[in-house]
Amino acid sequence: MNKRIFFATVLALSFWALAVSFMHRQAEPWRQDQLMPPAELAEAINHPSADTPLIICVGPAGPIKGSIETGPAAREENLNKLKKLLSKENKDREIVIYCGCCPFKNCPNVRPAFTLLNTLQFTRHKLLDLPHNIKVDWINPGYPTKE
Repeated sequence: MNKRIFFATVLALSFWALAVSFMHRQAEPWRQDQLMPPAELAEAINHPSADTPLIICVGPAGPIKGSIETGPAAREENLNKLKKLLSKENKDREIVIYCGCCPFKNCPNVRPAFTLLNTLQFTRHKLLDLPHNIKVDWINPGYPTKE
């Protein structure tokens, strides 16, 4: 009988651990089609048109040519700066945000910034796909940087 209780307990704990892991797993606030490849943004910067996106750095430093820095979005005061900047924009304006401090899985800045764009109901917002960091994914390939 003790073996049955032991196995039932192990089974119950396993199901509980599985349920907890699903509860803590969060979906990213962006969809896969909202990740912009660096080459696509570099092309837009190098060959600007009337529809050049608003490029916003939501991290500690913004080396991308033409980008506006609002500071690390993990900090409330910087998220408020971003909100103020966005309040002046048309909801249909193409907006590209980026951080580049570290891989997305560790980045404290892209999620609050992208969530804000979702909350404010922007329709054409993207996250620059920098899976490693700004140096590896933007600077090293020679994409346009600030002078």
